[in-house]
Amino acid sequence: MTVMIVNNVPCEINVSLTGHTLEVSIVGDWVLEAEIPTLDVVLAQLGDESDVKRLVFSTEALGHWDSLLMTALIRLVDYGAKQGIEVDVTTLPEGIQGLLNLVYAVPERAGARRHETKMPWFEVIGNGGIRIFKDSQALVAFIGETALSVFALTRGKARFRWVDLWTNIQDCGPQALPIVTLISLLVGLILAFVGAVQLALFGAQIYIADLVGLGMTREMGGLMAAIIMSGRTGASYAAQLGTMQVNSEINALKTMGFDPMEFLVLPRILALVFIMPLLCLYADLMGIIGGALVTVSFFDVSLVEYLNRTASAVHLTDFSIGVAKCAVFGVLIALSGCMRGMQCGRSASAVGDAATSAVVTGIIFIVIADSLMTVICNRLGI
Repeated sequence: MTVMIVNNVPCEINVSLTGHTLEVSIVGDWVLEAEIPTLDVVLAQLGDESDVKRLVFSTEALGHWDSLLMTALIRLVDYGAKQGIEVDVTTLPEGIQGLLNLVYAVPERAGARRHETKMPWFEVIGNGGIRIFKDSQALVAFIGETALSVFALTRGKARFRWVDLWTNIQDCGPQALPIVTLISLLVGLILAFVGAVQLALFGAQIYIADLVGLGMTREMGGLMAAIIMSGRTGASYAAQLGTMQVNSEINALKTMGFDPMEFLVLPRILALVFIMPLLCLYADLMGIIGGALVTVSFFDVSLVEYLNRTASAVHLTDFSIGVAKCAVFGVLIALSGCMRGMQCGRSASAVGDAATSAVVTGIIFIVIADSLMTVICNRLGI
């Protein structure tokens, strides 16, 4: 006999053998929140070497019950039938008897259970290639529709609310400053420490300013701002548009004659294109400040020397390259977020999947674009 306390009511399962009849007494509350007693005691009595010919139940002390009790009873009934034992369920409450009748009313169809099959490697590669091809087609089509919307805007025929543009600018601009400040400051600190390890060997700590200034303005400022905005704003765009897709709001806009690309996508893309260069400059400033904190605090370099060295090392071309890269990143983040949102399905998990896919797509685009632009700048000598 096993005894457990559930909701202040003992949850027990007792067995008593009389002749060839085994009586199973079920006591207490058998609910999902409970930790039910093990059925091993009963199953052992019904084993291969058992003398039991008949199985009956006693539920006089049964309290509350739910599907947990049904699962246990079905297991006992199936095991008894497998051993050739007569199972008498007429002693169970009428509700349980009715549910058992429903369970055994239609036998399980042979072969209905699904078995996991291992897919051949060439089929996995083929399916991956097909997905990439379809995604590429969808991306080209989305870029084309976006270009048409921008062309309509230049002609003054785009239909969207300017208040939506300002709302999106506020959301992806000022409200993103705290996280951009923290990450950029820490990146500047890390760059300074990493550079100082080698430069201090030659007594050239002053060149930490060159390393941090050029690194932040040409590369890390825009890149870190883009990755932050991809996880924050790109996912937000996908979730917003995905939720509208699930609620059929986008279909409603089409029915009323509004183009979703102009009304929903265009304000979001313009907002990121306007804001990303400003965020890049702000991230550059925070990174340089982080480098100054390390250089002035831990090495024999004054703040004036650090600023003068930074001013002489960083030129307008370096800022321009970082800002141009960040503007491109903004377009890619907006495209990936809006595209995944517009592609969102209508299932319960579709919005989450769209947001996750938007972040992954955005970061992949950013890394590829950054690599290409870095190679181009290197080949052009700028």
